[in-house]
Amino acid sequence: MANDSQSEKRQAHELIERLAPSQVAAVVGLLEVMLDPVSRAIANAPIDDEPETDEEKQAVAKSKTWFARNAGQGASHEDVLAEFGVTPEDLRNRKDTA
Repeated sequence: MANDSQSEKRQAHELIERLAPSQVAAVVGLLEVMLDPVSRAIANAPIDDEPETDEEKQAVAKSKTWFARNAGQGASHEDVLAEFGVTPEDLRNRKDTA
């Protein structure tokens, strides 16, 4: 079994060597997500199959009623960003720190 694993790792290394630099970056990102314990925990978490409570059902109904009554009056994306002191331009220019 360990030999199969070593062979697969060797094959992975050989394939990575053949990738273009932009493809390497994508593969590195994928590997980081796969190895991140939080991402792994989320991916392996069981589906939430708890029944919705009456309180939750009422809250959803209330929000749907509000949106139906106030169509077009929700907060714009720019307004939400402004609450956090961010502009759309800031988002376009941000460097990925992950």
